[in-house]
Amino acid sequence: MNIAKVKRTNLTIGFLFILCVGLIGCKSKKLQAVVTDTLTTGTIHISVDESFKPVIDEQIKVFEDAYPGAKIIADYKPEADCLKDILRDSLTRMVIVTRGLTRKEEHYFKDSLNYYPRWDELATDAIAIIVNSNSNDTIFTLERLQQQLSGKRGKKDQIIFDGLNATSTVRFALDSILKGKKFDTGVVRAVSSSQAVLDYVAANENAIGLVGISWIGNPEDTGQVKMLNKVKMVYVKCDKCIDSPYVKPNQLNIMTRRYPLVRGLFYILKENYSGLGSGFMNFLQYERGQLIFRRAYLGSSKMGFAIRNVKINEKLDQE
Repeated sequence: MNIAKVKRTNLTIGFLFILCVGLIGCKSKKLQAVVTDTLTTGTIHISVDESFKPVIDEQIKVFEDAYPGAKIIADYKPEADCLKDILRDSLTRMVIVTRGLTRKEEHYFKDSLNYYPRWDELATDAIAIIVNSNSNDTIFTLERLQQQLSGKRGKKDQIIFDGLNATSTVRFALDSILKGKKFDTGVVRAVSSSQAVLDYVAANENAIGLVGISWIGNPEDTGQVKMLNKVKMVYVKCDKCIDSPYVKPNQLNIMTRRYPLVRGLFYILKENYSGLGSGFMNFLQYERGQLIFRRAYLGSSKMGFAIRNVKINEKLDQE
């Protein structure tokens, strides 16, 4: 046998072995580099429906205070853009919107990621109808609102949305109020955000605004209390109420669905290991997160809060 040939063969095998080990090592390091977070540490990006900014800001603040090694970077935007992020953007770990995934969307994830994302309802929210503080027009029905949105009640009043395209409030109005009919664009006006809806209605007596309740329904938020000096929430007809034919979107009426403009608040989590997205999701679902939703005067979807009728100053039976 040719000794030189054997040496060349051994060198080739040795080189290939070193190359394979190097590639495996690199791949191993690459895999380790992908997972940089745990349930309570690391940094992630989430996209959130802008309608829920006040309450989600509070959730993130409390979570980060509890876990100093965690950083949740929230990007607030219209609902459709949030859903695009979770479908197409590899950086976005979670979205918080007003619906879960469709079967088609679930299969898309399964085909592209080889797992199904987790999603569930976290709380119940309501869309408040607001008018200027000087307005006497404070009694609404869904039929009346439908007629106004479709332009059948004239064009004197402007109905203000947090954007005409792709927001959850617009989608709710089209699906649940107009039942698939179209807006009259001569009546409907779009502004840039929920805060802009409040500001516009505060400045215009003939404006009617639709805004998520977490922007205006918390009596413990000093900013919201001040805004209620400039705008006010209207009463909406409750078809299933015996005691009161018209109701406001307070917490009791949201939780019992006496108020008709109620919607869910959902998370969609794109994570197949126990990372920071899972940790934040657990926080939102369990006691502390649910109490924050309750304190923001939304309805809880994960904890049962008792509703009791109480008479003030009622004397207890003496034994």
